[in-house]
Amino acid sequence: MEMASARRLAAVPFYAAQGGECTLFEHAFERRLPLLIKGPTGCGKTRFVEHMAARLGRPLVTVSCHDDLSAADLVGRHLIVGGDTVWSDGPLTRAVREGAICYLDEVVEARKDTTVVLHPLADDRRVLPLERTGETIPAAPGFMLVISYNPGYQNLLKGLKPSTRQRFVALALGYPPAAIERSIVEAEGGVDAATAQRLVQLAQALRRLTDHDLEETASTRLLVMAARLAASGLPLRAACRAAIVDALTDDAETVAALDDVVRAVVGDDD
Repeated sequence: MEMASARRLAAVPFYAAQGGECTLFEHAFERRLPLLIKGPTGCGKTRFVEHMAARLGRPLVTVSCHDDLSAADLVGRHLIVGGDTVWSDGPLTRAVREGAICYLDEVVEARKDTTVVLHPLADDRRVLPLERTGETIPAAPGFMLVISYNPGYQNLLKGLKPSTRQRFVALALGYPPAAIERSIVEAEGGVDAATAQRLVQLAQALRRLTDHDLEETASTRLLVMAARLAASGLPLRAACRAAIVDALTDDAETVAALDDVVRAVVGDDD
């Protein structure tokens, strides 16, 4: 029993908690409450869900939402197999039947009809009606619905209706405090503490920029990517240019301005 527990802990993906988010997730899971996670791109939302699913010992079904994702893609559809028409469960239906955690990443990117099918699962009913088969599936024990989105991308056309939002417990995540972000970059990027510190200082400098019209800023994910390049032997400034600067913008003037910040914080390549 102890060996099985040790193996499970070893399989839990690394996640450095920012505050009480792990405790909140556990309480929501225990009370069978759906969870809405909001935060900027690359702040660790997906890793957090992966960490918690492994920590709770639940299978995880992840769906990356996009403009063409429909309710049928989530729930399922009839397919022709060997001349017969058979029903094929979608990822949401499989999670409901199996008692898995279903994570819909960037849910506001999906078509509007997708949120409607979530409503019966996100309230006290905890059921998934399948209109095309006439079946109503009760959520198996252990099922949890988790959705996420980036508030920075919200507009009048892409947002959650109050009728959807108010079915979820909400959790706001941001970029981690400097000390925690440094530990993440060091652990995930495979670099020493001094290099991780310089990358975090760079991110803080870039996040303070207001003179340039950037859709996104330097995320923790980008810092880890730059760290991995540096750990493989690429000079740090070149790693920052490839993983951070050129990932943030295509505008030549903005690239030059960001590169100046990289040079000031990181220095020139060896």
